[in-house]
Amino acid sequence: MVKPISILDKDYSQWLKDLSSRYRRSQIKAAVKVNQEMLQFYWELGRDIVEMKAESRWGSGFMKKLSHDLKLENPDATCFSETNLLYMKNFYILFAPYGEITPQLEEQIEQVSSITPQVEEKKKITHKINSLLFMIPWGHHKLLIDKFKKKMSQDEAWFYVTKTIEKDWSRDILLNFIDSDLYHRDSKAISNFKITLPKELGILAQDLTKDPYNFAFTGITGSYNERLLKEALLNNITNFLIELGSGFAYVGKEYRLQVGETEKFIDLLFYNLNLSCYVVVEVKIGKFEFADAGQLGGYVVSCNHILRKEGRDNPTIGLLICKSKDRIEAQYALESSTQPIGISEYELERFYPTKVEGAIPTIEEIETKLSKMIKETTK
Repeated sequence: MVKPISILDKDYSQWLKDLSSRYRRSQIKAAVKVNQEMLQFYWELGRDIVEMKAESRWGSGFMKKLSHDLKLENPDATCFSETNLLYMKNFYILFAPYGEITPQLEEQIEQVSSITPQVEEKKKITHKINSLLFMIPWGHHKLLIDKFKKKMSQDEAWFYVTKTIEKDWSRDILLNFIDSDLYHRDSKAISNFKITLPKELGILAQDLTKDPYNFAFTGITGSYNERLLKEALLNNITNFLIELGSGFAYVGKEYRLQVGETEKFIDLLFYNLNLSCYVVVEVKIGKFEFADAGQLGGYVVSCNHILRKEGRDNPTIGLLICKSKDRIEAQYALESSTQPIGISEYELERFYPTKVEGAIPTIEEIETKLSKMIKETTK
């Protein structure tokens, strides 16, 4: 008779937890592997359509015909709609410029003792595509393909692929950052991080910045003061943290510091888990002034003395987010400061491209269309 194992047995309980954890990890890996294999197939099918010039070779109804025949050959498959085949084609077109090597060619390269630098470089690019491009869900790619057809550049698309993997973005968050034009805002704050922080930390600190920040989620459209803006930011704390970037944890609003015999109050205090440091955020509704940098620098020094734990926390950094700034004035202020500070602007209105073709017709376009309609009705 098998002796029952007591649920109080610590070794058994720990082993059971380990088994469960390993099983969940294996499920995740299996799902990722399935996604990668599927996207590899989509890429290759899109490549075949493009390189075989299938649409011009077999006529305008080719996609519909291919969809019908693939469904007949694979009745259980749900991915062969005409629309999805078009996405596969555009998937390849979108990322093809980054280079590609087929498995057959790769095997041939491995057998050659001396590889030319050009081929070796292309091979590295291909491995980069395989390791990154096929790691995000197909729905994310379809979103990028739709945006690419509306004038997103290939460099922008690749930027969002790498950011999605790095930050583990959902499709909704990806869409939010595309709509708010993160590509042109990312890491753009004016700062002195490179000269006031160790090299690697300075690079990471710069990477977490944006300029301008998009505060459209606050819903503020009328007149406001700094207190109203800060309250609106905290009332939408989830969106605020998403806009700030990954790794931010909220510590407090108007955070009190006892500096000597004087009380100081920091607008917003965060801790960044990726940088292992406190981040002092000051929000100004007006134009940047020299005095703003001095005040923020004082808060940064105070946090280092009062909050920072030696050996655990990296140096505190400061981020000033203002309504507007003169870049030269901001740069001079940063050169005069020994503390790591970044200066950015914010926008309350949703970002729109400067020109959306066809969205807002010109007077000439309206007149032309009306003239055409009149002619058609009088025929």
